Amino acid sequence: MTVGVVIPWRPGTPERNAHHEYVRAHLAALLPDAIHLDVDSGHEPFSRAGSRNEGVRQAEAAGADVVVLCDADTLAEPEPVHEAIATAADGRLHLPYSWYRGLTRDGTRAYLAGAQAADCPVDLEHGWATGGVLIIQPASWWAMGGMDERFTGWGFEDAAARICADALLGPTGTHEGTITHLWHPQESGLGSPQHVANGQLCQRYVDATGKPEAIRALIAERTSVPA
Repeated sequence: MTVGVVIPWRPGTPERNAHHEYVRAHLAALLPDAIHLDVDSGHEPFSRAGSRNEGVRQAEAAGADVVVLCDADTLAEPEPVHEAIATAADGRLHLPYSWYRGLTRDGTRAYLAGAQAADCPVDLEHGWATGGVLIIQPASWWAMGGMDERFTGWGFEDAAARICADALLGPTGTHEGTITHLWHPQESGLGSPQHVANGQLCQRYVDATGKPEAIRALIAERTSVPA
């Protein structure tokens, strides 16, 4: 089996740049035989949705049977990653974690200095995350519609994609484990027109939850929207 590892990536703040290098090295050690790609779709502003779509295209063209999409600030544990890769043959989306831990600034410094992640202070931890690290076959990614590139900047694209995956592929698989988010200055633009528009678009997916035909109609709209 050939695995493609995709990091949606555009250089940013010093913290984000350093985290990207750390995460990339972590993934290279975790999956040494995989195809490793940093991908930027070229959207302005940077588009995680567009870069994930482009990453799956590039990984598929390179011969990947399964793609690991990993954010540049997020670390996954080895065992659930390998479990999810092995299970992705079922055609569903898989999350190699069941718990999210977002480290504080000091927690991130401590972790990068060698402390165990579980011992580092957190800003937020919960069991309802749906992004960060996604594992899926390329054909399944396109069958769920990929990610909606109408989500610009940061926010909500993960939730919408999960709704699509559950409706069109079957329930998303989760694997016991934790992902660790490394602190960096926020770039969410909370309350900005862009962020509000993302939330409004996501609400349309929420309203279509569990309705495959309604989801397909939302996906069909995308072809008429300029990239």
